[in-house]
Amino acid sequence: MTFHIIIPARFESSRLPGKPLLDIAGKPMIQHVYERGMEAGAASVTVATDNLRVEEVVRDFGGNACLTNDRHVSGTDRLAEAAQIIGLSDSDLVVNLQGDEPLMPASLITSVAESLKNDKNAVVATASVLIDDPAQINDPHVVKVVVDRFGHALYFSRAGIPFYRDAEIDDVEMPHRVFRHIGLYAYRCGYLAEYTQLEHCNLEHIEALEQLRVLWHGGKIAVIEASEEPGHGVDTPEDLQRVRDLLEA
Repeated sequence: MTFHIIIPARFESSRLPGKPLLDIAGKPMIQHVYERGMEAGAASVTVATDNLRVEEVVRDFGGNACLTNDRHVSGTDRLAEAAQIIGLSDSDLVVNLQGDEPLMPASLITSVAESLKNDKNAVVATASVLIDDPAQINDPHVVKVVVDRFGHALYFSRAGIPFYRDAEIDDVEMPHRVFRHIGLYAYRCGYLAEYTQLEHCNLEHIEALEQLRVLWHGGKIAVIEASEEPGHGVDTPEDLQRVRDLLEA
């Protein structure tokens, strides 16, 4: 199977300025993410950035990079522009690997791409993992997903879904199976270009989850269950220290 990986890497971050270049175990974070992409067996891996310094650093460690518009409001918009810049065709599969996921398992990246390739009814593929910590169910920072019998997403939410009417959440026992969404996506490039032109919907703004635009317009999102728990992404200084400790060990 042939697929490509694009890593959107925005330089500015309100909580972690210059995030792609932060040092983790002697390498910039973006290099760790790039290496995960290479391990996945993609035909190409490209960092899409709005910053000349990030582009320079990627090229210095031997990676591919392209400069994109600095006014993109989402990583998906940056992904679509990068796919055009590097000349991907409408039928090509591309995986959006977020630039702050240095511990993303390479096997999961490959599996998400395979899922889209094998599911002709889906326009996007993504992943989930079973939640084993009851505290995460109602945590708005943890996105939940429910799927239909065919493994297609019914809804994504920051709320606890599905809501179990006849039980209370406590720290002792999980009353039912709840799945956390993993922010890893595969697209066919033709649909990716279409997606950026779709009308926005209220749901994506209410939940602050842009994948709801796909569902609102009737598109199918294939959701695979991860066989292994992805490592921590880096959103906060605490996340950064946690990942540093893991990789330095």
